Amino acid sequence: MENAHKFYIDGKWVDPDRLRELDVIDPSAEQSIGTIAIGSAADAERAIKAARAAFTTYSQTTKGERRALLERILAILKRRGHEIGDIISREMGAPLTMARAEQAGLGAAHFEETIRAFDAFDFEYMQGSTRIVHEPIGVVAMITPWNWPINQIACKVAPALATGCTMVLKPSEIAPFNALVFAEIIHEAGVPNGVFNLIQGDGPTVGTVLAGHPDVDMVSFTGSTRAGIAVAQAAAPTVKRVHQELGGKSANIILRSADFALAVSAGLRRCFGNSGQSCNAPTRMLVPAERMDEAGAIAAREAALLTVGPPCEPGTDLGPVASAAQFDKIQALIEQGIAEGAELVAGGPGRPSHLNSGYYVRPTVFAHVKNSMTIAREEIFGPVLSIIGYDTEDDAVAIANDTTYGLAAYIQGDPQEARILARRLRAGIIRLNQSAWDGAAPFGGYKQSGNGREYGKFGLHEFTEIKGIVGYAG
Repeated sequence: MENAHKFYIDGKWVDPDRLRELDVIDPSAEQSIGTIAIGSAADAERAIKAARAAFTTYSQTTKGERRALLERILAILKRRGHEIGDIISREMGAPLTMARAEQAGLGAAHFEETIRAFDAFDFEYMQGSTRIVHEPIGVVAMITPWNWPINQIACKVAPALATGCTMVLKPSEIAPFNALVFAEIIHEAGVPNGVFNLIQGDGPTVGTVLAGHPDVDMVSFTGSTRAGIAVAQAAAPTVKRVHQELGGKSANIILRSADFALAVSAGLRRCFGNSGQSCNAPTRMLVPAERMDEAGAIAAREAALLTVGPPCEPGTDLGPVASAAQFDKIQALIEQGIAEGAELVAGGPGRPSHLNSGYYVRPTVFAHVKNSMTIAREEIFGPVLSIIGYDTEDDAVAIANDTTYGLAAYIQGDPQEARILARRLRAGIIRLNQSAWDGAAPFGGYKQSGNGREYGKFGLHEFTEIKGIVGYAG
């Protein structure tokens, strides 16, 4: 791919300090689809320096100038949407139709929502005799994941550009090619030199430099809780803002008032979307204890309807998981679930029988799971559902909250019951009765699911500092 061995720094495609290459693997074939250059500390320093220099002028641009920039990026994102979707499908395995509509589509959706929020956002207002001013925080290091790559790039870059920040992006080295296209879009849209910089690399080398650098004012990180802890530790000595969206083990409470068959079937499909590789996937399904066997049977039937196969084939519901490491982790956790006594009602270890290669996982359902079991505690990040029984609503709330995570939760049933229960759950976003995605809703978690919020006006707030000019009206 063009520019795969270059970085985008200060408005130009530049050679790395020294060329080190890394293969990008197609997870459906377990074969390389190309290589990228992997950056060094020196490359990271160069990108940070460009962002710091650009901040002086870009932070002073007008709201109108920044809005026009967002509109130009959005138009090009839409024009190149299918191309981005095709790339994401190849590099991380999402089914092609889903990659085009959702993976790539959400990138444009975030720019649209940011523009709406930006138009309504008051950067300055009076509070008595004091002038309250929201100013750009400065240089932002952005470290993004492979599971929803352009989605996470867009929901960071759009608000950062809108608020007047400059940035250095390090995308995941597992799914890096879509980020190269995004940098091309940034360039075509006329983003001023140095405002957006892209460097490929791994976490221990480039990520650590970005997180710890004194000229970086904020780190926005999306990834695992383990990696998030490392980022926070690297950032701590410079006391910069650290925004993190980390792991999850989200509960899906199916109330006795729910349409049971519909709720179980829809819950399984939502859990298994993107091959289960979503941090907010409802991986713990909580059902009335007396209906456990019924829930297991419904989930098993629904899992059997899913087609696992090559992302490019029409009708594929689940592609492969993104990497060999991810495949091995999922297999080990499935084996752990069996060893700890959970009842396997669908799927299990190994690939589907019709697939001899590729990182394909059998859609797997466990019933009679205890919340103390490993599969109910650890984020599996694959198509694996754990069904847990509860006796009372209080019991369901206690089980749902009994986790180190707190990113999302789901409730199915009578709307009034669900609204009351939602207030008792310790999670950043609660979705009631299969509600649709809302790009204006705050996205982020409690506990070890991170801190801060993304999307819409909440994302704009994350990238600003607040200044009070006292006596302004005096």
